[in-house]
Amino acid sequence: MLELRRATVIDAQPAPPAPPAPPAPPARVSPREQRLTIELSEQPGRSREAIVDVSLLGRAEVGDELIVNVQALDLGLGSGGFDVVHVNLTRGLSATDEGAANVMKLNYTSLQHTVTPVETQGDGGERKLGLPLERPVGVLALHGQLAPVAWAFAAGGEGRRLGYVQTEGGALPGGHSHTVGELRERGLLAGHLTAGAAFGGEGEAITTAGALHHGLSVLGWDAAVCGPGPGIVGSGSALGHGGMAALDSAHAALALGAQTLLVARMSSGDSRERHRGISHHTLIVLDLLLEPVAVALPAGMRSPVGAELRAGLGAVFGDGAPSRPGLALDVERPARITRHDWRRATVDLPAYAASGLPSKTMGRTVSQDPLFFGAALAGGAALAELVAQASEQRQDAPSGAVA
Repeated sequence: MLELRRATVIDAQPAPPAPPAPPAPPARVSPREQRLTIELSEQPGRSREAIVDVSLLGRAEVGDELIVNVQALDLGLGSGGFDVVHVNLTRGLSATDEGAANVMKLNYTSLQHTVTPVETQGDGGERKLGLPLERPVGVLALHGQLAPVAWAFAAGGEGRRLGYVQTEGGALPGGHSHTVGELRERGLLAGHLTAGAAFGGEGEAITTAGALHHGLSVLGWDAAVCGPGPGIVGSGSALGHGGMAALDSAHAALALGAQTLLVARMSSGDSRERHRGISHHTLIVLDLLLEPVAVALPAGMRSPVGAELRAGLGAVFGDGAPSRPGLALDVERPARITRHDWRRATVDLPAYAASGLPSKTMGRTVSQDPLFFGAALAGGAALAELVAQASEQRQDAPSGAVA
C-alpha cells in the first residue's frame, strides 16, 4: 500500500536547466527533478530529502504543503533513498498544453498523463518500417554503465551520434538521470527517449522497439544504447531483477535487424559472489536470448568465471585463464552462453577516470572495481567498431541495393 504523509517545504533548490534541444524533429524538453528539503507534519523539526518531478507537478517553493510518498526513505534504500512528492496541495496541478498528445503513460495510476508518442512522427507515423535497421544497438545491464559506454563510443570515432533509450527496470522518470544531462551537455549523447512506462525524456515512445526505430531511422542516430534508468530493482533471484529488461531490449533490437551488443555487467570489487566476474544478471540474459549477440570483454583484464565456462571462453580470456581459480557460478547451460560473439576491446581506465564523468558504482571507484568500468568501456569501444563495420558495408553495397 502507498504510504503518503503531509509535509512542508523548508528549503528548495532551483530546478536545473533543461538539456540542449535535439535537432529536427522537435522533441519534448526533458523534464528535471527538483530537490527539496521537507519536514513531515508528524515529525516537526526533523528534515528529510525529497524530489519533485517538475514536468508532472510544477515547481515547489518554501512553505508549500505537500503529500509525499515516504516508503523508499523509510526502507533505507541505497538508491532511491528519498521521499517523492505525490501532489503539491498549495499549488495544485497546472495543466500543460500537450498539443496532439493522446497516449497515456502510467496508465490507471494517480499520475497518468498524456504524451505524444514518437511512433506517430516521421516514417513511423506513416507505417513505413524500413527494416532491417542495420545499425548497432548496445544493451545495458544497469544505468551505471551508460557514461563509460558513451565515453568509449565517442573515443572510437568522432562525429558519430549515439542516442539513449531509457527502458523500464530502474527509475521511470527520465529527469532522475543526472548522467544523461551531463552526457548531453558534453555532446556524448545525441538524444534521450523514454520507452514503455518510463517517461520524461526528450521524446516519448510507447515501446522500446518504437524508440529504437525512431532514434535510428528518424533522428539519424548512428547507434543506440538501451537500458534502465538509475536504481534497478533486485531480489537476489534468477529472474526477479531489473537487469532482465536487457532481455526484452535485446530481442527488440534483434527483431528490428539491428546488430546487437550486450554490455556485460562484471565486477572485481562487489562483495556479492553472484556479481563477481560476469554477473549472474548478464549470464542469465545470455542464456535466455533467442539469438546470439555480441559481447565485449576488456582486453588485458582477466575475469574470474566458472570452470564450466572456461573451455568455451578460452579463446577470449587467453591461454592463461584456466590456471586462475574461478568462482562457482550456477550455470546450467554453458553452451548457450559460449554461442555468443565474444570480443575483446582495448580500454583506457586512467583516461576515463580523468574525464570527470561518473566514476563510481554503488560507492566503488574505478580503482576499487576496475572490472566494472573496464567491461562498460569495452562495450562502448565494441559498439563504435560495429558502427564502423556497418558504414563500410553500406559503402560496399552495390548501387541500388538495400543496405
